Amino acid sequence: MLEAFYNNDVNGVYTRDFPNQPPIVFDYTDPNITSTTELAFKIAPKSTKVKTLKFNSTVQIVLQNTAIVSAENHPIHIHGFNFHVLAQGFGNYNATRDEPKFNLVNPQIRNTISVPVGGWSVVRFQANNPGVWLVHCHLETHLPWGLAMAFEVENGPTPSLSVPPPPADLPRC
Repeated sequence: MLEAFYNNDVNGVYTRDFPNQPPIVFDYTDPNITSTTELAFKIAPKSTKVKTLKFNSTVQIVLQNTAIVSAENHPIHIHGFNFHVLAQGFGNYNATRDEPKFNLVNPQIRNTISVPVGGWSVVRFQANNPGVWLVHCHLETHLPWGLAMAFEVENGPTPSLSVPPPPADLPRC
């Protein structure tokens, strides 16, 4: 059961409050952003927040590249799932402008997407694989920058669609 993931006597190590929206909205692709001194968000706060997903829910993610620290592409990988690439573009993602461009007829299927320099990518998948799954940039040096998080997909309706409980003899941390 996924509760074992949280009930390991390590208070506050994992929390289920990963935000649905960015905590600060700004011009993400402004090339002058690195010269701004008010960037309290230049270094991601240390935390181990996960985003809990209902089993079999449809998940859509907008991956927005920024000009913070350095402008480069980010190959973002989602463990445990293949996803549909609905759209990619440059600048700041704008739902009103960009959603009509979504490819909903025959979108590419991937498990890693390159979020372009100064741009964005939108992916969608079905959360039908219970467990805790890492989402991260494939550039190793970007992990300490905060380019990683995890999805916790809840158990499905049957034992075959659920994470089995840990064995009774599993050592505790």
